[in-house]
Amino acid sequence: MTTSFSISRRSLLGGALGAAAVAGLSACSPGSAGPPGQEASVSGGGGAEGYDGPAVELAFWNGLTGGDGPIMRKMINQFNAEHANIKVSMTAIAWAEYYQKLPAAVSNGKAPEIGLMHADTLATNAARQVISPLDDVAEALKVSESDFVPIAWNGGLYQDKRYGIPLDVHPAGLFYNKTVLEKVGADPEKPPTTGDELMAILDQCKSKGIQGMWTSALSVNGLSSQTTVYQYGGKMVSDDGLTAEFGEEPAQKAISWWKGLIDNGYSPKNAAGDGDFVSFTNDKGAFMINGPWNTTPLAAIKKLKWGAAPVPNIGGEQVTWAGSHQFVLPRQQKPDANKAIASRVFINWISQQSLTWATAGMVPARNEVREDPEFAKMGPVTEFAKEIDYIRFVPPIPGVNDVMPEWVTATSEAMLGKKPVDVALPEAAEKANKILAANQKKYG
Repeated sequence: MTTSFSISRRSLLGGALGAAAVAGLSACSPGSAGPPGQEASVSGGGGAEGYDGPAVELAFWNGLTGGDGPIMRKMINQFNAEHANIKVSMTAIAWAEYYQKLPAAVSNGKAPEIGLMHADTLATNAARQVISPLDDVAEALKVSESDFVPIAWNGGLYQDKRYGIPLDVHPAGLFYNKTVLEKVGADPEKPPTTGDELMAILDQCKSKGIQGMWTSALSVNGLSSQTTVYQYGGKMVSDDGLTAEFGEEPAQKAISWWKGLIDNGYSPKNAAGDGDFVSFTNDKGAFMINGPWNTTPLAAIKKLKWGAAPVPNIGGEQVTWAGSHQFVLPRQQKPDANKAIASRVFINWISQQSLTWATAGMVPARNEVREDPEFAKMGPVTEFAKEIDYIRFVPPIPGVNDVMPEWVTATSEAMLGKKPVDVALPEAAEKANKILAANQKKYG
């Protein structure tokens, strides 16, 4: 497990992943003929009726290259053991590369039968005809918005067609190092819930010569700062996808807060991109705001005493960034009816096993799984589940991630003091607005 994984895995709008995804999409022609939503339907009851056809092998691609990968492989092995005529093989590719390779594979007629995507990439991939609708799967499951976290359920829609079946939500959360808190005289069993409480503990750390919350110009653009943008009452992109709002006052307040950690000595000035994870795991940092996928690698460090909690309310509104893994069906140039049904059987089965998936730190999207008494015993992931009523996604607009490079550049310039925050962010937003306008014409 590399420390860079813990930082770069999910950034806003997919972060660097989003930029790479868009680059791959723009260079790739549609995978198969026909406008989105008009593909032929598949018989077999959306997989709910099972599969009794000839033996088939299914390729399943995803970006689960970290601690969550082994959990998914374990689930696949169980599925294969229970389905003698279906063999699923998983290929894990780093997310940035995955989002480039999948459209190319679709275009070349070599697409896997099953894929996994983040909700913020679905609209783009649907518009580019990389993935196919799977309304029949939802109908087969007999599920609706009331069965899932609503924002995750709606995150699988594009132009009123379902392209994703939500597996989980993964909100940002607060990780706290109990050893460091004990060392500075703070209660190791009482994580901060507000910005004031957080700063009070950071002051205790500072009084003991400890820089308690490392941040970096290289990685602050991700889920940590985006959470605070939401908390200060802002948005990254407007709901209609036409305006980048990260140049406005809420975002300026958010980045100023993070810059203040450096300016006031709570973080080193030139921390590496994975500085928060490295300092945290070496008992040098008290806190980091990061994603739940870190629970697996943190649990593997036996000497580390840590806990997780909802992100403190720093900006005034209790809101948290989140993403969602969603099952998708990549478009096939030469559809195989048996594989199409078998793929749906697999998605159906996995969707009912999300209690197992929660052991990877992900919050199950299905309400009944989170309400299962067994889920309450699963430790840190239950802390992330407390946030689901106030999580935020970016809007499901094709090409929404294209603005990410402007945000990354602006936050870096602001954090490094190359430009004032109130100059860097508005300039970036102005450039981003032109990108969004171009996308509006491109995608309609």
